[in-house]
Amino acid sequence: MSISECEHEITIAAPAAVVYRLIAEVENWPRIFPPTIHVEQERTGDREERIQIWATANGEPKSWVSRRTLDPDRFRIRFQQEVSAPPVASMYGEWIIEADQAGHSRVRLLHGYRAIDDDPEGLAWIEAAVDRNSRAELDALRSNIESTIAATESTFSFEDSVVVRGGAGDVYDFVNEADRWVERLPHVAAVRFEQTEQGVQTLEMDTKAKDGSTHRTMSYRVVFPGERIVYKQVTLPKLLALHTGVWTFTPTDGGVRAASQHTVVLNTDNIASILGDGATTADARDYVRNALSTNSSATLELAKAYAEDRAGVAAVE
Repeated sequence: MSISECEHEITIAAPAAVVYRLIAEVENWPRIFPPTIHVEQERTGDREERIQIWATANGEPKSWVSRRTLDPDRFRIRFQQEVSAPPVASMYGEWIIEADQAGHSRVRLLHGYRAIDDDPEGLAWIEAAVDRNSRAELDALRSNIESTIAATESTFSFEDSVVVRGGAGDVYDFVNEADRWVERLPHVAAVRFEQTEQGVQTLEMDTKAKDGSTHRTMSYRVVFPGERIVYKQVTLPKLLALHTGVWTFTPTDGGVRAASQHTVVLNTDNIASILGDGATTADARDYVRNALSTNSSATLELAKAYAEDRAGVAAVE
């Protein structure tokens, strides 16, 4: 069994403690690391944890489980994949953050890995994926940490919700069965839908805008049956630098609360070209929120009607 090792590094103009915190807080990874779709975290000790990661590798959605050991005193995080995704047989590594005299941070990302049966093609695939993802993660980490106050203004979250007098399973099914959205959602013109054995969905669709135009988007979705659907949009409109979200389905007395939550980072460089020279970040926030909320609210209302019809609830409006 042969182990291959590699190292990537970058210098970030920020204190080591800040860099360490962002890497340690895995709930933020989908926002700061382009390959990451979603992360679930389970504490197993004072400085020990298990995390399940859904991410793309060489453009393919994958999922694996890792154990992490956190060392906040030395700004180090060791990780070992507990359950790997083929062609990976095993993988381990470490984040090392070192402060320099200027108050900046040298971030080193180390990997060691082995392919199943030491297959040369599998090893080449892993090497390419590790190199691509490591470079993307380090560049994104630096970009996020070194962002200015203006970038903070361009990041926001919001939520739309409805209360449904019907079964939570029916509401969940309506949102989960995205392959049927063309027949169920008037604003969806076309859909390409796939689901891996690991439960990661690829959803590509053409959406109709109010002016009659259509635009194509692609998202990866991770499903937690009956509970929530987490997604990350990977092809974005020009006004967006990031778009993640989650559909949640919470039982209530007599029904279910269905909600669609969005987190967005604006691409401020494109505001003027899309909204006009006088447009501000606030204008872009309003524009994006209205566009996303219009579609998610329409989906929620139609899911509500679908579930209540199946429950035999008569409309009162």
